Amino acid sequence: MTDYAGTFSIGSVQLPGRVILGPMAGVSDLPFRLLCHEQGAALVCMEMVSAKAICYHNRGTEELMQTIPEEGKVSLQLFSHEPEFLAQALDMIADRPFDLLDINMGCPVPKIVNNGEGSALMKNPKLIEELVRAAVSHCSRPVTVKIRKGFDDDHVNAVECALAAQEGGASAVAVHGRTRTQMYSGRADWDIIEQVAAALRIPVIGNGDVTDGPSAKRMLDETGCDAVMVARGAQGNPWVFREIEAYLKTGQEIERPHRAEIIRMIRKHAQLQRKFKGEHRGIREMRGHISWYFSGFPGAAKLRKKVNELNSFEELEAMLSEEFPYA
Repeated sequence: MTDYAGTFSIGSVQLPGRVILGPMAGVSDLPFRLLCHEQGAALVCMEMVSAKAICYHNRGTEELMQTIPEEGKVSLQLFSHEPEFLAQALDMIADRPFDLLDINMGCPVPKIVNNGEGSALMKNPKLIEELVRAAVSHCSRPVTVKIRKGFDDDHVNAVECALAAQEGGASAVAVHGRTRTQMYSGRADWDIIEQVAAALRIPVIGNGDVTDGPSAKRMLDETGCDAVMVARGAQGNPWVFREIEAYLKTGQEIERPHRAEIIRMIRKHAQLQRKFKGEHRGIREMRGHISWYFSGFPGAAKLRKKVNELNSFEELEAMLSEEFPYA
């Protein structure tokens, strides 16, 4: 049996494990990254940031790039289709504390794709190489790239795009086994991850349909990838990282968190949101997280309705105390 315990390296950066929190806009912010790191994520990825927005000193980018030592190894993800702006942005943030730089080439959101960024870059492998080369030339940290299976079923070119990234100097490539047109629907194609892993000299990170220990180990075994990335599977479920790590070490599934532990996590998450986001924005953004935490609870629909009506952290605490008095 292959031993997946122990450290894993991307370029010069050594990670304590092989399970990574993927970047998610509106989800993988500082509070959530802290919780996932505490639960065993070997690397946490920030929400994606526009390179051009950095160049133009957009105020919103500062908060998106905020990081603290307590979240462990962290990857900053930028998106751009212009090598010159990517290079300029990296020069401007050279002194910021992050361990890896990732270039997003997989985002399927229309406003990103229509601007020639995200997964639209997979239409132009030559540009992928140019972007990576520009990043490597202007960044002292290892550069990674996140791609998809392809833009659509008629253009499945993950291997070609991954090779272009490698040629440009990338230290690792993450592959989501869905096309852009699939968005997040259907099943992820792990065969394409296997093809990329077989073609590259650098580490490959598999992404798509990893939700627990057994699925993580299957992906590692079946594709030959070097690490797994968990994104949507971590929503409302930061424990997924400790569960996967335990399974990779022992081959045994550990007990899922009981209801009281989930409620405690909601309270802790809310405290972090309040600390880093403030009262108004913090509770507004917390609503979505709480709805994910309640997934599978009896009466979840009713609970979510109450959550969507919350306007303060005091109201949240009152609701939790009323619904879960023994938690």
